[in-house]
Amino acid sequence: MTQDIHIIQQNILSRYDKHGRKLPRRMTKDPYAIHISEVMLQQTQVDRVIPYFHRWIKDFPDYQTLAKASKTDLLSHRSGLGFNSRALRLQTCAQTIVEKWKNKEWKDGSLPKDREILQKLPWIGPYTSAAIMAFAWNISVPVIDTNIRRVLIFLFKLPETITAKALEVFAETVISPWKSRDWHNALMDQWALLLTARKTKIKPLSKQSKFEWSDRQVRGRTMKQLVKHWILTIKTIEEEFPHKEVKKIVRELQEEGLIQIKKWIVCIAE
Repeated sequence: MTQDIHIIQQNILSRYDKHGRKLPRRMTKDPYAIHISEVMLQQTQVDRVIPYFHRWIKDFPDYQTLAKASKTDLLSHRSGLGFNSRALRLQTCAQTIVEKWKNKEWKDGSLPKDREILQKLPWIGPYTSAAIMAFAWNISVPVIDTNIRRVLIFLFKLPETITAKALEVFAETVISPWKSRDWHNALMDQWALLLTARKTKIKPLSKQSKFEWSDRQVRGRTMKQLVKHWILTIKTIEEEFPHKEVKKIVRELQEEGLIQIKKWIVCIAE
């Protein structure tokens, strides 16, 4: 089995070395840029993310700049990508990081190379913390999303019923020494270009609901219009989505701190 693993590692890394995709995130080792890209890539296709990533990094190049940005600016950079609340979550995380630098808890301008500490930051979970560790610092921690899960199961002939914990333990054993960054990028290219769900027949653990006529569509459209026009009436949103519970959806946006509602007028919260 050890010999088989070594052959698989060599094949994957060799293919990546020759044919790896030249993505913006792979051109940097900056933990901040990797943090931003990973959040943008969640449930979104790579090609859609690239222009948003470039614009975000240009205007918010570091945690300090992000921490001070206005909500309107943040949401305008996210408009059209969906999941607008993630922009505000990123800012909350940035503000916490900057505060730790000011209080001398951490070295100024640096993040701790400790996964457990990273996960104590707002909105950084197991996957994002692992991605920062692997892609920024080349540390051998398993980075597993639904697609890498499929590739690992297929390549190493693992049972589809394998638990998340057991898969993580196994995944750590097959990371090529000192090549965590390349190894995980190579696995991502494997699922994107070769080992698709259709080809492997391996089912994801969960399936994203359809976007068309969903609450997510109402939320995304509302935020996009607000960024463009500054204010909206609830009636305008209801006319566009007559079969949706618009009042309930905008109340949820308000509870998340994205918007303010004054009588029947909706605007971005500042």
